[in-house]
Formats: sequence, C-alpha cells, structure tokens
Amino acid sequence: MEQKKENHFFIDSQKLSAKALEKKHRLENDPSCRKDPMAYFPDMEQIHSDVRARVIAAMNAYQPETYTAIDVRRALDHERVTIEDVKALLSPAAKPFLEEMAARAQRETSRHFGNTVYLFTPLYIANYCENYCVYCGFNCYNDIQRLQLSHDEIAHEMKVIADSGMEEILILTGESKTKSNVEYIGDACKLARQYFKNVGLEVYPMNVADYKYLHECGADYVTVFQETYDLKKYETLHLFGHKRVFPYRFEAQERALMGGMRGVGFSALLGLSDFRRDALATALHVYYLQRKYPQAEFSLSCPRLRPIINNEKINPLDVGERELCQILCAYRLFLPYVGITVSSRESASFRNGIAKICATKISAGVSTGIGDHEEKYTGKHEDKTGDEQFEICDTRSIQNMYGDMEQEGLQPVLNDYLYV
Repeated sequence: MEQKKENHFFIDSQKLSAKALEKKHRLENDPSCRKDPMAYFPDMEQIHSDVRARVIAAMNAYQPETYTAIDVRRALDHERVTIEDVKALLSPAAKPFLEEMAARAQRETSRHFGNTVYLFTPLYIANYCENYCVYCGFNCYNDIQRLQLSHDEIAHEMKVIADSGMEEILILTGESKTKSNVEYIGDACKLARQYFKNVGLEVYPMNVADYKYLHECGADYVTVFQETYDLKKYETLHLFGHKRVFPYRFEAQERALMGGMRGVGFSALLGLSDFRRDALATALHVYYLQRKYPQAEFSLSCPRLRPIINNEKINPLDVGERELCQILCAYRLFLPYVGITVSSRESASFRNGIAKICATKISAGVSTGIGDHEEKYTGKHEDKTGDEQFEICDTRSIQNMYGDMEQEGLQPVLNDYLYV
C-alpha cells in the first residue's frame, strides 16, 4: 500500500535568525492573525457577485469518492462535458480512464489551438511581502535576502530577457503594498510595453480602479492564485495580512475584468487541501465568470507545492504526475477554449508530454529570484540579488525550450497579438 505523504508547511525555526524568530513570535500574537477571513479591510473594494457563493456551494457538496466508472463512462460519451461530468472526471473513478481522457483532450486542444504552444518568462521585481502564508518562501517572517529592483534595474532585466527573443513577460512581486505599490507596478508595466508584446501581472489583489490604471500602463492580463478554495484550510494557512481575506482574493479576477483587463488567470496551489475539490472549484470559478464576461480571455494553471528556503520538506499532498495529468485533461474537456499553463515547477519530461495533450502555454528561462536574469542568461554574475520564492524543476532556457517543443512536433509561439 502506498504510504500517504504529509505536508510540512511551517518554516524550520532552527534555520531562522534571532530577529526573524522575534518577528515570527510577534506576528503570531498579533490580533490580525485572528482576523475573520471573511471580513474585508477598510481599503478593500466589495463587489456584488454571486459567483463565489455558487462555486463554494458546489465544492462543499462535491463527494469525489461517490462517483463510479459508469459516471465516468457517461461523461466521456457526452459530446459536451457538463458540470456533473467534470465532477466524475476529477474523481478517483476516472483513474483507469486516463489514457482515454488524454486522447480526447489532445483532440480538443488540436481543434481549438492547433499544435501551437505559447512561451513566456516570469520576472520577479520584488520579494518583500506583508503576508504570513506558511507555505511560501516570500512570507513576511521567513529569513531570506529581500530585494526590490529599481526602475533602471527592471529595465536592464527586461532587456536581457527581450534580447533572448522572448515577447511575453509575466511581472511578479511579493504581496507588499508598501514596497510594491500600484505606481511602482505601473512603472514596470510601462517599461515592459517597450520590450514585450504581451504583459501579464501576478501581484496582490487590487480594487477596480487600480486594475484600470495598470491596464492603462500596459498590462494585458492578471493571474491570481486562490491557493485553496477550502475556507477552513485557507484560514489555517494564511495567518496574517491582506491575503487572509478570502472573498477579496476570490473576486480579484472579476475586479480585473471590470477594470478593463483583456484576460485573467486562475489557479489553486495543489497539495494545500483536497486537490480534487480545489480543482473543481477552480474550474467552476472560470466557468461562471466565462459566462458573465464572454469577451475576456481565461486561463488556468495547475501548480503543485515546491520546496522553499528554510523548508525543503514541502511536498504536494497526494498529487502525483498522474493525478496532475487527470486534472489538466478534465479541465480541457470541460473548458475547451481556455488556455492551460504548466509552470517550471514540473519536470521537463512532464511538460514536454502535457504540451502535446492539453497545455497551451509554458514558461521558459525561469527564475523565481530577484535580479538574476543576466547571470542566468549570460553567465555574468550579479552583485545584488534576492532569494527565490520556491525551487523550480525545469530550468531550460528559451532557446532550449523552443528547440525541444519543435522536436515534440509543436509550433512554439512567442506572440500572436497585433496592436493597431
């Protein structure tokens, strides 16, 4: 019998400095750590939407173990996969059908996306964070090297990346409104527009007006990880800061669309809670918003937990590569027009294979640290860098990734947008 793995979320206190330990103790005893996760901070905009209630109700009612092979067979026989069908496809009963699911997912992907796969690079411009999320390397008390890039340093990093041939960039920060305010992020977007054709953001959730401003600065799309849709688990993992407020984070994508963003991305971090329920909630989050905002572009990603500085024991609870493949195939069958991103958290072999089945976008030339792209791309040592958010698995350069995708029979695409 396979032994069930355990997650080890908390930072190893023996690896923290005295200053970090003092900060950890102070934060754990701060009243904000006991804040109601459903209560908004005063600066948080509240919108009137029924999407969250529908998604959470469906997730709470979902019992994956009750589905049978008959339910899976019925789902695969349907021309269009329904909500009830995707519940069956995400269940344990679907495991023996994985090859059939993959074959059908491949046909759906080919029908709507051809044999193309889009390439992009993430750029972390700051790793300061004001949240205490126990599984994240950037969390506010973890004893790491912090850094915020200046305007000139951001421009330099972007030029290095653009010179490699990349045309799409995803700008990321830690979740600190003090160190990475909206104007700072907006400045980065303006710079990115000088170097890249497509600009994405993965930063802290914002109000509609902030998203509108960033869109005017050049941002095309916004990605937000809900992390887990299980409120009880969410509360135990997010102990301090604005990120503790569950509904504000849930509604971030809708506020981004209200602010004019062209597209939005969604994800649960698989391994934090019951991955089947989180996968269903993520799919339904997209499904309901897709019908509410049919003009927008939607994308999904499926990241799993990775080790972080001061905790190498973190692992994705019960989520192996077969389970990950099952989720991605179920997503493709349920949401045939949605983009699917597979990150460098996964191995090169897995990403090569899944790109031929259902993934439409993969990262290349990745670093989750701050200010080290020149060293990574050219070998020139950087004097000042910031520590990484998590360990990556696939370290291929843009050139190697491009060549590997061609060898897999795919057409790598750097950009397909025209601005007139």
